[in-house]
Amino acid sequence: MPLPDAIQRAIEAFAALPGIGPKTASRLTFYLLREQAAPLRETLAEAILGLNEVAYCHRCFNFTEAGQTLCPVCRDPHREAGLICVVEEPLDVVAIERTGVYRGTYHVLHGALSPIEGVGPEDLKIRELVERVQAGGVEEVIIATNPSMEGDATAMYLHRVLAPLGVKITRLARGLPVGGDLEYADQSTLRGALVERKEM
Repeated sequence: MPLPDAIQRAIEAFAALPGIGPKTASRLTFYLLREQAAPLRETLAEAILGLNEVAYCHRCFNFTEAGQTLCPVCRDPHREAGLICVVEEPLDVVAIERTGVYRGTYHVLHGALSPIEGVGPEDLKIRELVERVQAGGVEEVIIATNPSMEGDATAMYLHRVLAPLGVKITRLARGLPVGGDLEYADQSTLRGALVERKEM
């Protein structure tokens, strides 16, 4: 039986999201069609339309309110402006902020170098990072890209372009998760933990 166009469009829209297949998209759509889900439909529609009110920070390229030139972190006078933590995605900023220990600023690359996927330096916010460092006042750049092949390649590239500028460059340490057992740790994690070991 053919579905009404509105239902089919909703299923296709949900299925276009990462991690949602056709079955899950159908379940979500049919759940929202229930009478008791009417308030949720309204809330969801408003929230999605509200995403149009989001813009990029002109300095760090994290998300901010539309009409705001700088994000809340870049506007905060209590942040250490001379400390920049470079991350791949805006969600990485959220993760680091949750720790409550970092008081510097950020720079969001919006991806990582990946020759296989055709992502080169010109596709990321690397030129803007170099310009920030060249403008002066930056004492340290913390490279917090993911511990993956792409993240490591991006970190090495950033080191190569930033090192001549005379700024201190650091990389997040790698190691074992709290509460983890050595016997379950993968080889790369154990190697990272050994290399990044600290004196007690």
